Amino acid sequence: MIRLVTVSGPPSSGKTSVILKVADYLAAKSLCMGVIKFDCTVTYDDRAYQKRGIPVKVGLSGNLCPDHFFISNVEECLSWGVAKGIDILIIESAGLCNRCAPHIKDALAICVIDNLSGINTPKKIGPMLKLADIVVITKGDIVSQAEREIFTFRIKQANPRAAIVNINGVTGQGAHDLGAMLESAPGLDSLAGQRLRFSMPAALCSYCLGQTKIGKEYQMGYARKMKW
Repeated sequence: MIRLVTVSGPPSSGKTSVILKVADYLAAKSLCMGVIKFDCTVTYDDRAYQKRGIPVKVGLSGNLCPDHFFISNVEECLSWGVAKGIDILIIESAGLCNRCAPHIKDALAICVIDNLSGINTPKKIGPMLKLADIVVITKGDIVSQAEREIFTFRIKQANPRAAIVNINGVTGQGAHDLGAMLESAPGLDSLAGQRLRFSMPAALCSYCLGQTKIGKEYQMGYARKMKW
């Protein structure tokens, strides 16, 4: 049984820094943590994990939606974790669009969001925040106490049931609390028959298939027009 954890969030919100800080807590508990890092064209985060001796695998989606790429490969990710003897497997998504929905039922779901993104950001983010079990807030040391409180309130409006954890990605303050939550995450031995918490963004049009020309005559499949 592996404790599977999905970590999502907007780019540069501090996902990797949070995971590295939590790794210290898990190592002290003699728990083996592994990471699957999904991204689009390039990533250097795997180097940070390798320096810490953390088993890591990278998946680059290229011209595909990174979340569609993720869900098409997630079973193999779990098999990789089993083969490596990992106790806690963290899957870090690219989180490129706020509509992304990489969370799986019966697996612990985390969304990382930073205080610098603006007080209205929690309302703009879709299922990756609204359906998360834990929302991690980073960069709180850069804003005022009033801004932190308003930002936290907006997160609670978007997802009332989520646990909220504040973590400093530089000092690691707050990582102990998140590590304890990961320690008690539910275990999975297979993803066969499991479901996503929400459907992926719809994407099946001529541009998905490589079309580059602009014009109605070149638009086929799933397309939506604005009202004028």
